[in-house]
Amino acid sequence: MVRRQHEFIEESRKQWTSEPAFVASMAAAAVGLGNLWRFPYMMGQNGGGAFVVAYLIALIVVVLPIMILEVAAGRLSEGNTVHTYRQVNRFGVVYGWFVVLVTVAITSYYLVITGWTLGYAVDAVRTDIRVFDDFSAGFNSLWYFIAVTLLAAVVLARDIEGIEKLSKLLMPVLIGVIVFLVYRASQTEGWQQAADFFWQVDFSRMLDGQLWGFAFGQAFYTLAIGQGYLVTYGSFIPRKTHVPRACLTVAGVETSVALLAGWMIFPFVFSFGMEPDQGSALAFETLPRVFDRMPGGAWLAIAFFGLFFAAAFSSCLAGLKVIIAAVAEEFRLRNGTAVALVTGLMLVLGTASALSFTPLEWTIAGEPVLDAIDRVAGGDVIIVSGVTGAALLCWFIPPMHIRSVLGTANRWWEWRIYLVGRYLPVLVLIWALITYGVAQMAGG
Repeated sequence: MVRRQHEFIEESRKQWTSEPAFVASMAAAAVGLGNLWRFPYMMGQNGGGAFVVAYLIALIVVVLPIMILEVAAGRLSEGNTVHTYRQVNRFGVVYGWFVVLVTVAITSYYLVITGWTLGYAVDAVRTDIRVFDDFSAGFNSLWYFIAVTLLAAVVLARDIEGIEKLSKLLMPVLIGVIVFLVYRASQTEGWQQAADFFWQVDFSRMLDGQLWGFAFGQAFYTLAIGQGYLVTYGSFIPRKTHVPRACLTVAGVETSVALLAGWMIFPFVFSFGMEPDQGSALAFETLPRVFDRMPGGAWLAIAFFGLFFAAAFSSCLAGLKVIIAAVAEEFRLRNGTAVALVTGLMLVLGTASALSFTPLEWTIAGEPVLDAIDRVAGGDVIIVSGVTGAALLCWFIPPMHIRSVLGTANRWWEWRIYLVGRYLPVLVLIWALITYGVAQMAGG
């Protein structure tokens, strides 16, 4: 029994080979669909420039310190999400499993959207790219979802080594293709309209509590706050890593790609006379038209959708790794066994989201299952999760313990982390009460 437990610990506690390897892996996890798919359509639905301003404020003031805190907590505990929060207090283990369940919900539909990117990559190779309504007319969403889930299981069977190798290859090429598409977008007639959409901020909207809710939700979503990613990835960090520097790098890459994604898509949206508030299918409606009309578009479509799939796939791996690490370490299972169990769970749960974009059109209260789960789990739930986790860590873990794993003697980071972590819950509660009161007055 002792030998088996020793082998289990050795298998589970592999580390990233270096700080750059952690940065590349975490950036690949953060950059995925949250930036290329979700950020543009959230921006399109929430006022363009006003949303960007609110998003950047949320990211810099609140989300970045919590990101550093979660990574440091994972490094301190050197364990999965449940193990990390168990070290805090009795409630911590309940919260840890809550985080895993949130990640299960998000990953179940994330795999479906990643299947769309794979389908578009395959169609690009076949030179038969279709707009989303045509793509989803059959059961493509279901078949590609199953394919992506099984492929993820193969990669994760190799543990973090497979994630690291994929991430190092992915990031530079993906950013290069996006920058080229932004350059091509700058030559379209819709460029100026897109610039106005970005830069002309309606400051009256900054008083809209719903806008701030979406902005914070997107910031929490794209940096994977309150979802266990950061704690889990942080638990594999080598001891010499400078945590604030690594997190700043990841946040910088993530924010740059999100903004570039907007500059890549919206000029074409306006050039084709489309509306920016189309929702979750925005990128899949716009880009096929772009490549169809662009000289050499067939080859560029192959490169872009192939990389789009790779970015989305890396985010799926991160989400699945959170779940697998918790299942393996909490139930003392080998990595391969945990991968098999989690894969089966994802195939069951994700089917509902996949079938919502097939002729069966599964819905919840008239809304596609996938959109409903994204709206709830990808918004208010992860804000609550992230704020609760930060409060637990900052109120029950002494600052000196977090300081010991930050990898820097600069206490400014420690001060900022604890200021946000301890008092953000109070501010969120006040904001929620004010928003509720305003809604009640408007309704009355």
